[in-house]
Amino acid sequence: MIIRPITDTDLDTLYKIASESGPGFTSLMPDRDALAQKIAHSMASFERCVTRPDNEHYLFVLEDGTTGDILGTTGIEANAGHTRPLYHFRRNTVTHHSRDLNLRRCVETLTRCNHYTGYSEICSLYLRPEFRRAGAGKLLSRVRFLFMAQHPERFSDKVIAEMRGVSDTSGQSPFWNWLKTHFVDMEFDQATQLAGTGFTDFIDKLMPSHPLYTCLMSPEARAVLSQVHENTRAAWKILKSEGFQHKGFIDLFDGGPTVECALADIRSVRLSSACTVVIDKANAKADSGFLQKNEPALITNTGTTDFRATLTSDVPALRDTLTVPPALAEKLHLRNDDPARVLHFNQAASATSRNTATELNYAY
Repeated sequence: MIIRPITDTDLDTLYKIASESGPGFTSLMPDRDALAQKIAHSMASFERCVTRPDNEHYLFVLEDGTTGDILGTTGIEANAGHTRPLYHFRRNTVTHHSRDLNLRRCVETLTRCNHYTGYSEICSLYLRPEFRRAGAGKLLSRVRFLFMAQHPERFSDKVIAEMRGVSDTSGQSPFWNWLKTHFVDMEFDQATQLAGTGFTDFIDKLMPSHPLYTCLMSPEARAVLSQVHENTRAAWKILKSEGFQHKGFIDLFDGGPTVECALADIRSVRLSSACTVVIDKANAKADSGFLQKNEPALITNTGTTDFRATLTSDVPALRDTLTVPPALAEKLHLRNDDPARVLHFNQAASATSRNTATELNYAY
């Protein structure tokens, strides 16, 4: 399995991924023109010389090194809210108090806001059902943190992830169904399609800007506030193990939680290390496959347009020097004395994340 930047030859597969991921996966929508623009934007972002985050979007694909199949996607938005507003509802508690009557009532409200404008956002993580295997989801999730650790000038010092909220197999969201009844006469998939392709004017014009009292919502809508889709639970477990926290901000459409962490505090950023490559030609051997030994490691080169990463057990657990077999070095576009970055998975994994490989799905 190799992670690389997306190219325009991946459009057909990206369209398949956007189609099969279903409603609510707003970062990838089944619109070929919009996806082609996203690919072009990503390719230009990798090529750009950057000193501070601007309007860059980085989209990666996970490729089977033997068959060439695209297994999944993962991405980073460098500066969320840069080109269009990034809206959330904020969960607040309001206290109404009458001293004269000695009465007090605390009620929860949802207030529309743009709190996370300017943060970097990890997004577009999807692992295709037919290619789910041990380590693939973790590779898709954690590779972004190594890319950010290697190129911190390209990103904000705060990172968010919008976790997909609850919807059923027919694409019905209990949270959106309540909003639709009272505010926006539009189906959930239509609303997410508009938002995913950049048309957000209807949010300002139709969705409430004043606080909403959650006690007035339907029980079904209240029950899914800050809850994640069943296909997103594994990804959420990984992010929690990385240090991400939910602080009360939820998605406008499905009520899913947005989680956040300082870039420097992300576990994989802290534990990954820079090293120098030594290609071991004397003991050259074929790649033995992934997760075959006790010390799997995520290895990346330090490039942008030629970025490559993989999960392997064919390297020793050294911090300053990385001894790499020639075949693996070729796959990762590495030469002798090149810089690289490594994260040893057994060191990085916490108790809450070691068992996520058997989870259903990875999608947010």
